[in-house]
Amino acid sequence: METLYIGGGTPTFLNVADWESLIEILENGLSFSKGMEVSVEANPDSLNEDHLRLWKTWRVNRVSLGIQSFSPGILRWLGRLHDEKQAIEALERCAEYGFASSGDLIFGIPGQDLRLWHSDLRTLSGFVNHLSIYQLTAEPGTPLAGKRVASQSEAYPLYRFAQWYLNRRGFLQYEVASFARNESWCRHNLSYWKQTNVLGLGPSAWGYLDGLRYRNAAPLLRYLRQEGLRWEWTESLLQEDRAREAAILALRTRWGIRWKTFRRRFGGEISRKLAEALSELPPDLFVKRNGRISLSDKGFRLGNSIWERLV
Repeated sequence: METLYIGGGTPTFLNVADWESLIEILENGLSFSKGMEVSVEANPDSLNEDHLRLWKTWRVNRVSLGIQSFSPGILRWLGRLHDEKQAIEALERCAEYGFASSGDLIFGIPGQDLRLWHSDLRTLSGFVNHLSIYQLTAEPGTPLAGKRVASQSEAYPLYRFAQWYLNRRGFLQYEVASFARNESWCRHNLSYWKQTNVLGLGPSAWGYLDGLRYRNAAPLLRYLRQEGLRWEWTESLLQEDRAREAAILALRTRWGIRWKTFRRRFGGEISRKLAEALSELPPDLFVKRNGRISLSDKGFRLGNSIWERLV
């Protein structure tokens, strides 16, 4: 195993005793490689010294903090439980314990102008070498369902500003939503974009195994009651579907598609189809170099429209 990511919920809700039990389960059930990346998600309002001390004695070397914003008004609108002070204290404590820290920010929030967005980017980039930005969406079945949020075109200036500003701060955009300084990529996330196998454990977890994608049962009690494989949904991808998905995932990253490797993996016919589909788009959306194609800054901003051509 090369990476382990504990999250997708709020691991800092667990107390030390719960964490010790979890660590015992993981140590007994998994094989850890030397120097592997072990990340834990944390919320500023529930992260404490006990968590950090325990993680430091175990294998954790990376903490991903759900900051979302430092603005009091934005945090209230989002219903977040932390304030700016707690967020900054969490970042400082992670640094004191020697963890590589990452933070998430959200844009496209009602009332969020360029001034507030600039302030969030400036503050977070002063603490971390890795950050991710996500546009707010109002998904059905969530507290935000039905609320008015910014459209993709309305949020476009904020995303474009982040690209410009973070570059000036020494961050390289290595994925459509992620920026890193000093090559501090999130290795776990890169495993998704490279379409490598991922073992999903726990309620609602997603996994991927050689073309088989699965999702575990979401309700905790249902997940616990199931015996054997606890998959609630599966999808088996045909070779061409795997190729199309691999191309889309690769184009999410700065490394893009290396055609020689892609042809060797999926064959010449599908490679030609995908190359032709991309050739029909404006050339300024791409960077082409040494047999490789990736998205330009503009391409990242219009990624959804590009990826649709490959489905």
